[in-house]
Amino acid sequence: MILFASGRTDIPAFYSRWFMNRYAEGYVDSRNPFYLRMVSRIYFSDVDAIMFCSKNPTPILDELPKIDKPIVFHVTITPYRKDIEPRLYDKREVLDAVKRLSTMLSPRYVVVRYDPIFLSDVYDVDYHLRAFRKLTQELRGYINTVIVSFIDDCKSVRRNQAILNSRPFEEEDYRRLGEGFSALASEAGMVVQTCYEQRNLFEYGFYNGECFPVSLAYELTGKKFKANMPRKGGACHCVGMADIGDYNCCPHGCKYCYANYDEKNVFENMKKHDPNSSLLIGHVSADDIIKVRKP
Repeated sequence: MILFASGRTDIPAFYSRWFMNRYAEGYVDSRNPFYLRMVSRIYFSDVDAIMFCSKNPTPILDELPKIDKPIVFHVTITPYRKDIEPRLYDKREVLDAVKRLSTMLSPRYVVVRYDPIFLSDVYDVDYHLRAFRKLTQELRGYINTVIVSFIDDCKSVRRNQAILNSRPFEEEDYRRLGEGFSALASEAGMVVQTCYEQRNLFEYGFYNGECFPVSLAYELTGKKFKANMPRKGGACHCVGMADIGDYNCCPHGCKYCYANYDEKNVFENMKKHDPNSSLLIGHVSADDIIKVRKP
């Protein structure tokens, strides 16, 4: 089993103590977001590898040597300011954290996500090209891959449109971003790719790959896994993973975030967090149905 921590919230940034407590305890519980009484129990003895995804990996860095599982770490670094990412960590320190991760894990297992891209009068194509140049030059030799995505039409994006002020992409925008990003990544010894995007930019030099390919899972574990990560409208070709996060509990406050679709509940949910609970938010109740998730 591949454990995902997490696509729903930033566990390394805000809940690393909880994660390490669960790891020491030997199991973690995850509530089904669509059927709240259903709780999956995952024993770490059944976990073959862990994928962390974060905008600030710093709080968990010193804990990683305690984890005796293969680790893949995705770090999201975007070029936006406080109007779009009001409570995001200092990005200079995030870059330093990526370098530390690369030294600890290897450049092959540390991926930077430039994710998502949107265009506005402030954040236009030229702005993104300048930001991407700085990013790739800064991380030259520390990472091999940058994954790019484009902003989704989700509830939070529609709610925050007056702040985002985003405009639709035109083909010329895709061409300039595609050719520019490809050239900048190549100059820095990297590849740039999309994963499960309607516009994959392959024609402009982007690499055809997945966020977490089954081949990488086999390389890390020696086991074969299915590519069945569920996605809206179908499935991408990433390896199947068990996400242990919860929605609406990430205080970064990014205005484009699909996982915080009810911002009013974020801090209320955080108040329910107990680092000693088996669940990320709240506790298991007598009415819950607990089922052990097997590989």
